[in-house]
Amino acid sequence: MEEDLIKRLEAAVTRLEGISSNGGGGGGVVSLSRGGDFSTDVASSDPSILAYEDLISQCVGRALSAAEKIGGPVLDVTKVVAEAFASQKELLVRIKQTQKPDLAGLAGFLKPLNDVTMKANAMTEGKRSDFFNHLKAASDSLSALAWIAFTGKDCGMSMPIAHVEESWQMAEFYNNKVLVEYRNKDADHVEWAKALKELYLPGLRDYVKSHYPLGPVWNASGKPASAPAKAPPGAPAPPPAPLFTSESSKPSSSSNQKQGMSAVFQQLSSGAVTSGLRKVTDDMKTKNRADRSGAVSAIEKETRATKPAFSKTGPPKMELQMGRKWAVENQIGKKDLVISECDSKQSVYIFGCKDSVLQIQGKVNNITIDKCTKMGVVFTDVVAAFEIVNCTNVEVQCQGSAPTVSVDNTTGCQLYLNKDSLETAITTAKSSEINVMVPGATPDGDWVEHALPQQYNHVFTEGKFETTPVSHSGA
Repeated sequence: MEEDLIKRLEAAVTRLEGISSNGGGGGGVVSLSRGGDFSTDVASSDPSILAYEDLISQCVGRALSAAEKIGGPVLDVTKVVAEAFASQKELLVRIKQTQKPDLAGLAGFLKPLNDVTMKANAMTEGKRSDFFNHLKAASDSLSALAWIAFTGKDCGMSMPIAHVEESWQMAEFYNNKVLVEYRNKDADHVEWAKALKELYLPGLRDYVKSHYPLGPVWNASGKPASAPAKAPPGAPAPPPAPLFTSESSKPSSSSNQKQGMSAVFQQLSSGAVTSGLRKVTDDMKTKNRADRSGAVSAIEKETRATKPAFSKTGPPKMELQMGRKWAVENQIGKKDLVISECDSKQSVYIFGCKDSVLQIQGKVNNITIDKCTKMGVVFTDVVAAFEIVNCTNVEVQCQGSAPTVSVDNTTGCQLYLNKDSLETAITTAKSSEINVMVPGATPDGDWVEHALPQQYNHVFTEGKFETTPVSHSGA
């Protein structure tokens, strides 16, 4: 039995070292060979370490196998995921030989894992690639590995099992996009998305539940943790953000007021989805507004002259690339943009536009609006999905049908649906002021505006939390 366990461990080591020799996402997987800093006996005999090695060889291995069929950025980011799990394994072994550090010491102890998660986060930055959803799902999922920093119920984070589940929910938003986009197109991408989910649910969750439900157990008689880099006097030294949150954001102004591990995890709350639901008053309703006619043409109203936000990102562009993708980029103040020749195999990507209106005449596979301000889009039909990401004050009108509309990290979105698109599934995350206009009951009736909830009540009852949206009247 012991011989079989050692063989599985050595097989996983060989696989991970192979990843390192092939690039490993740029930094190489943490070495698990017997020449490392930690005890060979612990690595080869401790049940919790052997179980983690099985998690790597089976679940991470399944994701890597699927990624190898796809190649490119998907394989690169999956190698970084493997590197992160290998790094956490080394930390778990070191914990068994190390005294529990203080807050600053914990930050230094976790730095190797933070460095890997920052590498994954960097792969999602810059101009959005065709595999953005894969990269974001993998990058966001790594926040689940922060369970290793749990030090007690007062540390400012959820219990380890709950933390893994909650972290996966952030990544699942993008993982589901991969499933929707490729479910009828490419089985390899679907296999990868399923393998990524199974790595965390049930994989990592069940591992933590079996071995560390209350967090890591440090060795009181072990050696001191490695000293971290010096921090400013009087200030905590939290680990870099990517380990604890899917977004790279600045520390909040109240971070110095937080105590203990709450300071380490202060960035968890800085990216909260809710920021206050807008109340729809009488003067905001379409029938009482002179500047709204129920169509996106309202955007054509003149706005104050301001310095273009994206004027330095690149020259204006509107072209069909490789016969498959319409690129509409850096259009400022253009109200008459039209794509008239398109088909259902093409996609439309709108990036960095401001104070403009685009009409898409015909059916396309999918449409994405990314980093746009005061942008209006009128389209007929989409086969897969319409996505709005990182935008401010956009208006979208569907004249035909769209199975899915997703809104992510956006402030201010007015969506108009017609009678053929009322069954559209709308998904929102980290967004505010999202309103949907639907036709009235009669052909001559006024449009009816619905504000989508972004505040929720959580009530603990019968052993679990019941979550319901906060309802607001439109009066």
